[in-house]
Amino acid sequence: MKKYKFLLVASNFYPEITLNLLKGAQKYLEKKGHRFETTFTKGSLEIPTKISMKLKKNKYDAVVAIGCIIKGKTDHYEFIANAITKTLLEISIRSQIPISNSILTCRNIKQAKERSSKKINRAKEAVEAAIVVLQD
Repeated sequence: MKKYKFLLVASNFYPEITLNLLKGAQKYLEKKGHRFETTFTKGSLEIPTKISMKLKKNKYDAVVAIGCIIKGKTDHYEFIANAITKTLLEISIRSQIPISNSILTCRNIKQAKERSSKKINRAKEAVEAAIVVLQD
C-alpha cells in the first residue's frame, strides 16, 4: 500500500474535543505508516485559510480539517459551518486533493464528546475517507 503525506489542521477552540479528534487521526496515520504534519488555528473558521496557505508552500496527498462548533442561541453556528464546508470543498476541487472535514457540528458538548472518543472518532474516519479517495 502506498504511503501518503497528510496535513492535519486543528482548531484550538474546545481543546478537549479537538485534541481527542487529533489524537485519533494521528494514531491511525502512525499505525498505517503514513506521514503527517500538524498545525493549529484559533477557531474552526480559520481552518480553510490555514489549509490554503499551507498548500501554497507544501505538497500533501490529503488534508484533514479538525474542529468543533457547538450550537448556541443564535444562527451563527449554521453560518460558520456552512461557510467552512463550502470553502473546504472549493479548496479541495481547486487543489485536486482530498480535504476531509471532521469539524464536528453538535447541539451540545455531550454530542461532541461522543464523536471525539476512542470508540467513535470522526477525525480517524476522515483519514480513512481520504485514503479511499486517494486509492481510487
